[in-house]
Amino acid sequence: IIGSFWNTVVIAVPSTVLVVILGALAAYAFAFLEFRGRDWLLIVVIILLAVPVQVALIPLARLFGALGIFGSVSGVILFHVAFGLPFAIFLLRNFFSQFPGELLEAARVDGASEWSIFIRMVLPLGLPAIASLAIFQFLWTWNDMLVALIFTSGDSAPLTVAIQSQLRQFGSNIDVLSAGAFLSMIVPLIVFFAFQRYFVQALLAGSQK
Repeated sequence: IIGSFWNTVVIAVPSTVLVVILGALAAYAFAFLEFRGRDWLLIVVIILLAVPVQVALIPLARLFGALGIFGSVSGVILFHVAFGLPFAIFLLRNFFSQFPGELLEAARVDGASEWSIFIRMVLPLGLPAIASLAIFQFLWTWNDMLVALIFTSGDSAPLTVAIQSQLRQFGSNIDVLSAGAFLSMIVPLIVFFAFQRYFVQALLAGSQK
């Protein structure tokens, strides 16, 4: 159980960090930068939101097998990042679009680069939405069993798969199940309460629009 717990941490943390970073960068580009095909790419992102996870399981399993990462933690991380990015881009782009354009134009006139605007202005202002995204992505990755059950095996299995493997038809190891259930619940609770303030701010910002 302890080994599976650390496997879950190794999967959930990089998946969340990568989705937040890449999603924020892409959302900034969609919200404030002009480039060819921007609207069409945004349509593609919205369409990807409607693609169910189950549709991609077999094709990605074959692809990961060809790449040699099937059955490893890196394959699960890549899967969660790929499916988390469309939602991240859509959520953050809509939140960033609420920022006054005059504020960014004034920064550009003063000589600020796009990177400086992103780091010093957009990220601090968008912290509530970014924290909300981090909560959603972390909880989805932490509680996932379907993807982990297919794409991991043996020592790379996360906590959800380890708990499921302890369930037997004619009795289960209650001590191990109780410990696994406690570990699977305590970390999401800590994460949610740690970022609860930003989550509420994001909800209030959306209601005041």
